[in-house]
Amino acid sequence: MELAHYSDYAVRLVNTEEPARSKDSLTSVDAVRELFGASTQMARRATDADVTRFRSVRARLRAVFTAADAGEESLAVDLLNSLLLEFPVSPQISGHDQRDDDGRPLWHMHLADHSSNATSGYAAIAAMGLAFHLTEHGVDRLGLCQAAPCRNAYLDTSTNRSRRYCSDRCATRANVAAYRARKRLESDRSGSTGLSADTSQDATPATDR
Repeated sequence: MELAHYSDYAVRLVNTEEPARSKDSLTSVDAVRELFGASTQMARRATDADVTRFRSVRARLRAVFTAADAGEESLAVDLLNSLLLEFPVSPQISGHDQRDDDGRPLWHMHLADHSSNATSGYAAIAAMGLAFHLTEHGVDRLGLCQAAPCRNAYLDTSTNRSRRYCSDRCATRANVAAYRARKRLESDRSGSTGLSADTSQDATPATDR
């Protein structure tokens, strides 16, 4: 498994909460276990005590995204470093699950889980994955959705660093809202002159165009 994959763990956890909408899906041990995805061995270790611990880690990961989104690079790095220090990882070379056409192992880095509880294991993986993404692509590749009130976290993998939304749905919603806002502005302007935007253009003398 490539290290880049682990950054999704951070995004997945942060987005279990929508602060602006007062929504929180991380309310039970089952919700905690769902975060692990295919990592069933790690998920089985989760207990009710992990719910509160996961929320604490979530707040710290969101703080990293918030700092990065605000352009506070040093703060984002410091916050992430504190997580890396508290939740260290155990990297190992693995090749058991991937082989080439000749049947030889495709060696790659894998983060082994030797943590004492589910929270520590998940936090270590999420922090390391996010750190890998940050150092490979830049702090400005960590963002928060700009389609208010959504503030979901995302990782910008676009070629021109242009991503602003967490999903296509939010991008569409923001574009529709911007279009309607422009139309309202045009309507307000035409209302103040008594002319529509098209009529105003047609009424302009040719010498003034």
